[in-house]
Amino acid sequence: MRKLKAAVTGFALLLALALPAAAQQSGPSLYKRLGGYDALAAVTDDFLGRLSTHPAFTRFFAGHSSDSIKRIRQRIVDQLCAVTGGPCFYTGRDMKTVHAGIGIRESDWNTSVKLLNATLDKFNVPPKEKDEVLTSVSTLKKDIVEKP
Repeated sequence: MRKLKAAVTGFALLLALALPAAAQQSGPSLYKRLGGYDALAAVTDDFLGRLSTHPAFTRFFAGHSSDSIKRIRQRIVDQLCAVTGGPCFYTGRDMKTVHAGIGIRESDWNTSVKLLNATLDKFNVPPKEKDEVLTSVSTLKKDIVEKP
């Protein structure tokens, strides 16, 4: 359960630490520019589907019930909603704590970024918003990757 929470929650947690500035800019929030709650939920569902079925991540998902995955998924959606300027709240742990001891490698990180890119492309996220998300995500690599 711990590995699954770390791997799945990682995406949302890193955004929680990295996106607040983007969410506070003038004009429409990143939450609104990304399409709101339903869009964030759809992106989360697609990204988690990609992660959970990719051979590099099966060790994080093996043995977990569908109920556990649904609960983690909802936490991710709530966190993404909050950090992009939406009306939700998230009270999870920080990235370093969540990922401590999991053994996430550089190759895992690189694969997850490719999967995230594919998800953002699937939903036709505009270049500006995609860049904001990916740039923010990259700032937390140091708290997630434990092994070269």
